[in-house]
Amino acid sequence: MNLVADIQKSIESNLDRSSFYIAGVDYSYHKLAEIISGIRESIQKSVSNDEINIGLVCNDDIYTYASIIALWMEGKAYVPLNPEFPISRNNTIIKQANIGTVLDSSAKKVFEETNTIQTKGLTRSKINLIPKETTQGDLAYIFFTSGTTGTPKGVPITFGNLSSFIDAFWDLGYTIAKDDRCLQMFELTFDLSVMSYLAPILKGACVYTIPKDEIKYSYIFELMEDHELTFALMVPSILHYVRPYFDEIDCPNMKFSLFCGEALPLDVTEEWSKCVPNATIANVYGPTECTIFCTDYTYKREEKNKAYNGVLTIGSDMKNTTTIIVDEDYNEVPFGEKGELCLSGTQLTPGYWKNEEKNKETFFIKEYKGRPTRFYRTGDLCTVDHEGDILYLGRVDFQAKIQGFRVELSEIEFHTKASLHKMNVVAVAFVNKIKNTEIGLVIESDAFDVKQLLEDLKTKLPQYMIPTQIKFIDSFPLNTNGKTDRKKLKEMFT
Repeated sequence: MNLVADIQKSIESNLDRSSFYIAGVDYSYHKLAEIISGIRESIQKSVSNDEINIGLVCNDDIYTYASIIALWMEGKAYVPLNPEFPISRNNTIIKQANIGTVLDSSAKKVFEETNTIQTKGLTRSKINLIPKETTQGDLAYIFFTSGTTGTPKGVPITFGNLSSFIDAFWDLGYTIAKDDRCLQMFELTFDLSVMSYLAPILKGACVYTIPKDEIKYSYIFELMEDHELTFALMVPSILHYVRPYFDEIDCPNMKFSLFCGEALPLDVTEEWSKCVPNATIANVYGPTECTIFCTDYTYKREEKNKAYNGVLTIGSDMKNTTTIIVDEDYNEVPFGEKGELCLSGTQLTPGYWKNEEKNKETFFIKEYKGRPTRFYRTGDLCTVDHEGDILYLGRVDFQAKIQGFRVELSEIEFHTKASLHKMNVVAVAFVNKIKNTEIGLVIESDAFDVKQLLEDLKTKLPQYMIPTQIKFIDSFPLNTNGKTDRKKLKEMFT
């Protein structure tokens, strides 16, 4: 598969069709092609051939999306930079990735001290979509994720990795056609955004984005209903916000409704299924290190679905990924036993960017089916059943030791939700003033008497698993990726 050549063919075959719908404006593929060509011309004039990693200021506009394609057609990788992040964090990324040039569609340059191509208004009447030659090992992008040391860690993804993902995605049967209208709800610094714009472009469909100044969850469902969207990949947190309004949501045109990025509660999925009565609903899973997502499970409307502590299974590995579950010594555990989920395959990153220490900690070589195989440690605690479906139990680091006992926070959340009739809750482990670990519980609600809740939990959980502190919050904070920000919730107890 030549991914960039496939993008070229799709654009050239659909020039009169809509490519993006952004902030109420519809852009044709012809307009997209003109902007791509203008940006390419500017890159050719001001960026040397040996400069590969190019910074991209992530705005919600046609110029930013065109910049990605222009860079790929020039054989270069994009490194997303969120202009709302602290400048010191962005500068750290620029330095780590050896970025000499930034593409920026902002009215005023975001990075004054870096060579900047201001892309807004760059168009070219003569369209040039013929890509330069690339290899499977060339980089398509580097995403910088939070690091345990406080310094962002870079995850480089090659064109080979990305092609493998697209190959595996089409193999699942999630057909997208020219008439489809597809949601792109993610910040461009979150890798789920890549699938959300790339898959539609490859099929000549239209991508619907979320303006930064809009209330995300509200705007999403306005788009779904008003524009009759047919394909959506979302994080489960979005559903929690609109759950009170499920009775008012009716999206019969939705064909595929996918969820990724967080644990997907089965009860919320069951309720959501009534809002999208004709859609295939799926829970997909994957870390940035394994290119977007790499396992898949289709929700069964009329049958029993597999779940653990109320969380829907993440299913089984996709076409180009191998999954195993191992103990602390990297030995595969028997069916039904708990262990760390590890991944291998052609979607797997070559390794963290210039971070050998982290690579040694996170990747390992293991004899698998008669040959040495490189695996990635996800940090996710899982088990697998005899049918090959993986049950997500929580993060390895979402575990806590209380009085010497291992505690899975997801279990506390499950029983609390059951007691509180599906209220949104998060359990966190925190260290108190005398350095003992306690369990805190945050409930998304106005304050109320928790006596009955505690009594209910005592009937389900041992004493050491009962939360010692309970706090209330109007709505859970989200990080830039749209996930519940557990770190901020933990700060409520420290």
